[in-house]
Amino acid sequence: MRGEVMTTIAELPPGFADKVLSAQSTFRSVMDAMARPGSVQRIVPTAGTPHTMMRGTAAIALTLFDHDTPLWLDACMAQNSDVVKWLKFHTGAPVVQDTSIASFALIGDGAALPPLERFALGTSEYPDRSTTLILQVESLSAGRSFELRGPGIDGATMLQASIKPFDLFDRLRFNEALFPRGLDVVLVADDAVVAIPRTTRVANKGS
Repeated sequence: MRGEVMTTIAELPPGFADKVLSAQSTFRSVMDAMARPGSVQRIVPTAGTPHTMMRGTAAIALTLFDHDTPLWLDACMAQNSDVVKWLKFHTGAPVVQDTSIASFALIGDGAALPPLERFALGTSEYPDRSTTLILQVESLSAGRSFELRGPGIDGATMLQASIKPFDLFDRLRFNEALFPRGLDVVLVADDAVVAIPRTTRVANKGS
């Protein structure tokens, strides 16, 4: 049995080749993305990722997930046993079925995104106790144009992105009434990331 377990672990894609430097670099990219909503930041790819998980998603998981961050996986992620094994082995994050207690949610198929109200929205005393959605998207350099305004943005900035669900930014408008509670979203396209914090307001510009 021991041999079987070792073989299974050995077959998993590796994590960071240099844990400290890669984690620091990824953390900086995510923080820069949060500080400058709508700006495309690059993440240094990991050594390997399980199928269905983008390189940027894997790097964020290796950097931010741990034993104290309950993790919810959508069906696209959860149905891939390699993803679940990889996350448990490399991060130790407990996978939960209840969206309302998740610190992070990994969304591989945005078209099947659950209602946002189901996730943890934080409390007035602890607004940071909310779910951060990590949503894999098709592109953060092509697609529809969105005008973003809010803290960290000088006037307005434009984001071109191909995103599912198509009405994601419409759904996120519920953040306005919740502040300081609400959801933060990190969009990932391969090794590119864009953050849409709860304070960001998005005007849909169409095509």
